[in-house]
Amino acid sequence: MDLSKMVRKNLADIKPYVPGKPIEEVERELGIKNVIKMAANENPLGPSPKSVSAIQDLAAKAQIYPDGNCYYLKDALSQHWEVSPNQLMVGNGSDELLKLIAETFLLPGDEVVIGQPSFSEYIFAAKLMDAECIFVPLKDFTHDLSAMAEKITDKTKLLFVCNPNNPTGTVVTKQEVDDLMEKVPDNVMVIFDEAYYEYVQNQEYPKTLDYVKQGRKNVIILRTFSKVYGLAGLRIGYGIAHPEVISWIKRTMEPFNVNNFAQAAALAGIKDQNHVRESVQLNEAGKKQIYRGLEERGLSYVPTEANFIFIKVGVSSKELFPAMLQRGVIVRSGDIFGNEDYIRLTVGTEEQNKRFFDALDDSLAGLKIK
Repeated sequence: MDLSKMVRKNLADIKPYVPGKPIEEVERELGIKNVIKMAANENPLGPSPKSVSAIQDLAAKAQIYPDGNCYYLKDALSQHWEVSPNQLMVGNGSDELLKLIAETFLLPGDEVVIGQPSFSEYIFAAKLMDAECIFVPLKDFTHDLSAMAEKITDKTKLLFVCNPNNPTGTVVTKQEVDDLMEKVPDNVMVIFDEAYYEYVQNQEYPKTLDYVKQGRKNVIILRTFSKVYGLAGLRIGYGIAHPEVISWIKRTMEPFNVNNFAQAAALAGIKDQNHVRESVQLNEAGKKQIYRGLEERGLSYVPTEANFIFIKVGVSSKELFPAMLQRGVIVRSGDIFGNEDYIRLTVGTEEQNKRFFDALDDSLAGLKIK
């Protein structure tokens, strides 16, 4: 039986997401110990102790279905961001929300404007609904919002702005976003993916929440508990938009889509802003440490507003990646983003950053000798 004749034809254009190698897999395959993962932009501090405690307290109640409306988490988020609970949606990671947005708004033949390179899940969401991706190259590793606006046609439904951008760590400014929103027609939904929002230090970073508070119906803001809150393993993210937008997207949402443990850990985390500040401080110190190390080695990099750095290594990342693995350090290879001589490195602790440089020096020396 030829299944290709049974499935939807557009699925042939979708490449399944390939996550970075987990620590356990590398240790098992290579027979080594003490591997460190600096590939997935995870918080090296881990979650707040209050989040851990909240998870433990729920362990004996795993038989109970979660709150399908995420009432208490939405209440906390509404107070934190000064929005109404009906302006919030919570998902199984912001990845799920991206998929739900696509399922809500896209029809076959619709167009989606995407910066390139950027987060690959925008492409997945669009292709899943048989929409066409309109790619706009980055300018100086940053979204070119003016060029993206020019790509809008009568077929355009969605426009994605990843800010800070993954994998480059760059941001677009408030003025650039204001200029974009003046050009975007009301029937084009602009999604600001702000997964790394809490790490940003740039004073010109846009306050996109103002658009929602002003009543704009064509703006969705996505944020997550996976990064600075250290809850990537629980998969929980949230979106902020006009109540009518939220009400339509909720029609595509599965019941009980966010588990009890994720809700409890996120609720505890958002109440522990000291942990957030400590995570940001660690990240700022780590960035400076890595910048110095790269400059000492004559390696260029893209200054970042996130918790990862896009680094030009001067060799093929396809060769450097396995060499680093052999030395117990997992990084993200740049070839998957179309930048073969780059790697994306998560900012780690001081000791992790030192281990990265030791592994990098040994790996580059070995590749040059070869």
